[in-house]
Amino acid sequence: MRAGMQKCHCGKKAIFYRRYEGRYLCKNHFVQSIESKVRKTIAKYRMLKSGDRIAFGISGGKDSTTVLYILNKILKPRRDIEYFAFSIDEGTGEYRKKSIGMAKKTCKELGVEHHVFSFKQFFGKGMKEKMEEVKKQSKGKQTGQYVTEPCTYCSVARRYIINKVTREMKATKICLGHNLDDEVQSILMNYIRGDLMRASRAGPITDYSLEKEKGELFVPRIKPLREIPERETALYAYVKKLNVCYDKCPYVGGMRFFIRDFLNDLEERCPGVKFSILRTFDRMLPAIREIVEKEEGSERLSVCKKCGEPTSGEICKACELWE
Repeated sequence: MRAGMQKCHCGKKAIFYRRYEGRYLCKNHFVQSIESKVRKTIAKYRMLKSGDRIAFGISGGKDSTTVLYILNKILKPRRDIEYFAFSIDEGTGEYRKKSIGMAKKTCKELGVEHHVFSFKQFFGKGMKEKMEEVKKQSKGKQTGQYVTEPCTYCSVARRYIINKVTREMKATKICLGHNLDDEVQSILMNYIRGDLMRASRAGPITDYSLEKEKGELFVPRIKPLREIPERETALYAYVKKLNVCYDKCPYVGGMRFFIRDFLNDLEERCPGVKFSILRTFDRMLPAIREIVEKEEGSERLSVCKKCGEPTSGEICKACELWE
């Protein structure tokens, strides 16, 4: 953030240098630019409509707190859209207790209804217990390594709970705090893994499954921050003095973080490259979905024989990994 003693176009001292635009911004114009970009993203992709009931996933981190704060400003004057927030306690100890405490504080200050759900509530155990269990069963236990990354167990369980509880609470959309960095990292991960199915589910709104049989069991997701870099959501949260937990998950790791470092290095050398990757992917997305539809056309969604949640097989991934 090479602001130094430079000035914003308004004459005030700059707090941020936006390299991909080549301009310095003062505190007020930086905040305005973030909020304006969120509004434009919502309008561009028609993320909201009258009659919606929005479920905000809030972890207590900078991104989910920022998106709830900004959208609360947008939605509070409206009477045609309802919204509430929820948090997931994965059972990772003090880290999650602290972050959920921040989420509760934010929701109380904003006057937003808030619910907390836990892995233990749905699976009888949290991440700590699950990882100890997996470690004992793992062939790699002699080296202390997991056969399957902790992030896999966590993400599968989180998606299961999020979809189930928001659907049962009559939400029409789930609002997530995924920023530009999250989106671009996912794009590259799917490319490296050759996972066209997962890539086809990406984008600003994930609602394509509604066209399929049993697709109504999935609650669409919206991502108003997908065109805002991570460092800018962090600065916004800092400038606005939001209640944010900056601690890191004790299980953090995996491919995503190698890709994150690679992309950050590339962005430093070629400002704006993350936006280029996102724009290119968005142009390719319709073709990716068409290919997947042709190749997987015979595949039909069904319900898991054990839990009744949607799956493309007999048993859903959550039951497979967590039973």
